[in-house]
Amino acid sequence: MAVFYEENTKPEKISPVFERRIAHLENLMVVVCDFTNGPASEPDKPHSHPHEQITYVAEGELFFFLGDEKFHLKKGDMYTVPPDIPHCIQNISGHVRLIDCFSPVREDFLKK
Repeated sequence: MAVFYEENTKPEKISPVFERRIAHLENLMVVVCDFTNGPASEPDKPHSHPHEQITYVAEGELFFFLGDEKFHLKKGDMYTVPPDIPHCIQNISGHVRLIDCFSPVREDFLKK
């Protein structure tokens, strides 16, 4: 068992407008993602991965794109992403916090 206190967990800065904090077990990963690039004029570039994903919108407002579908989401909403389906987001508010859950663990997110 491990406990991660927000005030003691330094976020990993991925870009000037995106940082994340990660916790994981052997088969499950949770990633707290903070985006500060909104409102964005265009969606991020679509991506896909072999992992199952469930995301909770903890703060902010965004458009979520899954394949050819577009969804307007706000705080309290959730979405799921099956493996290998292209998806992306477009921030509508200045700050968006997403809580991503992945199975299996995204090894590409772990520091070597």
